[in-house]
Amino acid sequence: MKLLETLINRRRFLKATGAVAGAGVVAGGAGVVPGLTTLSHARSPAPSADTTITKNICHQCPARCGIDVYTTGGRVHAIYGTSDHPISNGKLCPKGPLGAYILYDPDRFKGPMKRTNPNKGRDQDPGFVPISWNEALDMVADRLNGLREREESHRFALLYGRGWGASCAGLLGNFGKLYGSPNVAIGHSSMCSDGSIISKKAVDGIGGYNSYDYKNANMLLMFGAGFLEAFRPYNNNMQVWGYIRGVKVPKTRITAVDVHMNTTLAGSDRALLIKPGTDGALALAIAHVILVDGLWEKAFVGDFSDGVNRFIPGETVDPDSFEEKWVKGLVEWWNAELKDRSPRWAAQVTTLYERDILATAREFGTTRPAIALYERGAHAHSNGIFNGMAIHTLNALVGSLYAKGGLAYQVGPSYGPLPVNADDYLDDWARTGGWKAQPRIDLKGHPDGYLLANNMMQEIGPNSLQGKPYKLDTIMFYLNNAIWTAPDVKAWEEALKELFVIETSPFPSETAMFADVILPDHTYLERLQDAPTYPFQGWPMTQLRVPAVKPLYDTKYFGDVLIELGKRIQGSMGEYYQALDNTENVIRHLAKGFESDPGDNGVNSFESWKEKGVWYKRVYPYRQIDGEFYEWDGQDHTRLMSADEVRGALFKTASGKFEIRSGWLEAHADWIAAKTGRDPSRLMFPIWEEPSHPGGGDLYMVTPKVALHAEGRGANLPVAIANMQPTLGGRNTIYIEINPKTARARGIPDGSRVRISSDLGAIEGYCKYYEGVRPDTLVFPMEHGHWAHGRWAKGRKPGHSGEITVNQSDRITGQCSYYTTKVRIERA
Repeated sequence: MKLLETLINRRRFLKATGAVAGAGVVAGGAGVVPGLTTLSHARSPAPSADTTITKNICHQCPARCGIDVYTTGGRVHAIYGTSDHPISNGKLCPKGPLGAYILYDPDRFKGPMKRTNPNKGRDQDPGFVPISWNEALDMVADRLNGLREREESHRFALLYGRGWGASCAGLLGNFGKLYGSPNVAIGHSSMCSDGSIISKKAVDGIGGYNSYDYKNANMLLMFGAGFLEAFRPYNNNMQVWGYIRGVKVPKTRITAVDVHMNTTLAGSDRALLIKPGTDGALALAIAHVILVDGLWEKAFVGDFSDGVNRFIPGETVDPDSFEEKWVKGLVEWWNAELKDRSPRWAAQVTTLYERDILATAREFGTTRPAIALYERGAHAHSNGIFNGMAIHTLNALVGSLYAKGGLAYQVGPSYGPLPVNADDYLDDWARTGGWKAQPRIDLKGHPDGYLLANNMMQEIGPNSLQGKPYKLDTIMFYLNNAIWTAPDVKAWEEALKELFVIETSPFPSETAMFADVILPDHTYLERLQDAPTYPFQGWPMTQLRVPAVKPLYDTKYFGDVLIELGKRIQGSMGEYYQALDNTENVIRHLAKGFESDPGDNGVNSFESWKEKGVWYKRVYPYRQIDGEFYEWDGQDHTRLMSADEVRGALFKTASGKFEIRSGWLEAHADWIAAKTGRDPSRLMFPIWEEPSHPGGGDLYMVTPKVALHAEGRGANLPVAIANMQPTLGGRNTIYIEINPKTARARGIPDGSRVRISSDLGAIEGYCKYYEGVRPDTLVFPMEHGHWAHGRWAKGRKPGHSGEITVNQSDRITGQCSYYTTKVRIERA
């Protein structure tokens, strides 16, 4: 009970101060969140005469905060947020100072190595011995050349995780095209956020991450977003929270939806603990109320021709009576689905109170501007496509798309072209070789696989193991540890035993333990690397990492590793990479685009970019105002856009509108119906569908990220481990949150050792009573359970959730259903 009282008191404190308690002042000069007006802002100290300050970008999450790295006597000793960087604004979150720990991690690889033990497994020592870079690169190139000579280049796959920019992940497409493999490169997006991206693509045609104008929004409705835990950009989110909750008038109203009480819910006006996988039902009920009560934004959506609202619960509406403006299929959606999705119905599905659903709907429908946003809590289920479509459609109903205080999409930077054009270096094999007839190993885009998905990384290990559609020969990893992060990890371990594995991480990851050759990357404080922003405010922005120190060891930036490998491939591909030369040459050519389009901060060259660390243009080019779209004319958003211009830039659907009746899904209705058994007459709408929960247990298992997750690298950092779970007090472990009622019914004491199992196997850990978690749900962050990764990471409980997470995906989006497995728990 004390934990619940703590959260309630914390919530009252947040309400009084308008900021995040405990998150304002953090190690390394992170500063405070605006709203804690009684505290002064932390400032970077004045450097001593022998101190160098280098511009860089934090690597701990996708936020890409600008950082000032302080180096004295050749050693990094402090990291602060860059004061004139639009994301960090002189502040950092608790992860920001971790860069120095990562740089000086004693367990990181010191140079290239090769395996001497042919046996692979968790209990096998790879027997790594040091080799030179020439030997390592030649070893890999010989293998790739051999595959190409045998016309088996499709059996080479390159998997990547958090791609940063044109000088690393941006080079991968040309490498695959020139080499001749459909599996170069495959990103991790299906194990991240493809559920949200593709759900939005179905209705607005874009298929990307939204940018959000939080500061001007008057209501936020968050579905599983973890806004104050790990939602991007976390550091800026805390800054924004302090403003919208403590400074802004009127204060932004916030309703947060999740399966347990966390910092975000504790600080919100309304906290809704929802049954896992039912977020779409809540969104449908909110939409139902908005229409029944006549609360939709008529200037954007349209209206009945005579102005009389005909949306009556349970009754159909004549589509011809409604004149649509920027939406398509609203009345058809009502007739097919929404007329019956009342708050009373949703209360039964979600287990929320009907009164709370009704209050949320009316507040969202009457508070302009408002934003509905969501993440894995909503879309990491078999029904994720429909949950996401329903939530995103709420933004259309209240007219928030491209509006002030609403949401939009990111505009890219004004980069110059690469030094050479890859199309000029295609040889016969690259242009017309047999590899083009081969499907991708993950069956992305294949009628027998995942026709509409962007990536299906979680399928690669199992597919190769089964020879479906073929077995890989060689696999390379960049910022990716799929053998640990994927569900059903044992299948990946068996698959990698058969393959020649190339690992590029600086750290002894689980993948590295199965590797045949190690080509270690620099850590981010040693790299020169570009990084366009993830969605932030929508306006174009790109950052530059500048090395704070020379590489401590014999490591090499991944972009240069790729170029050096390319130089060793026989034929014209090698000539292309000879001409490309190196990544600094690539970045200098990118920066040439700034000469004709200088940033608002004066950046107009490579040197000024290096000095400032960031280029940006602070104006978003498009704005929707009262149902009309305008483009920036140099002074204001005054140039009225035509319907064709809106279709080309903002709603990339066949109709040029927000398609509640998705033309994209309708075009593939036969395939979807055949593969999923869904009703082809309804599957193009945001509909309710019961999620499928594999695993064989009786409790839902949810594994959210926490503030110190640090992109998976926090597991080997003692300072991160010590603060990983501040609410429950975990130090050496991550506690498994369990409702006391649930635990007592199973004879499980508070703090006891427990075993969690599914149809795949079992793991062990320690539980903690927590009144703030639903009785039908277990919650524990996905960070520990490593069996490699460094001395502090190995063997730390609880065991890894991936060992008991069933590999199930949304068939349409390809999203890995991390949050949908049901498990059993018992005292160990």
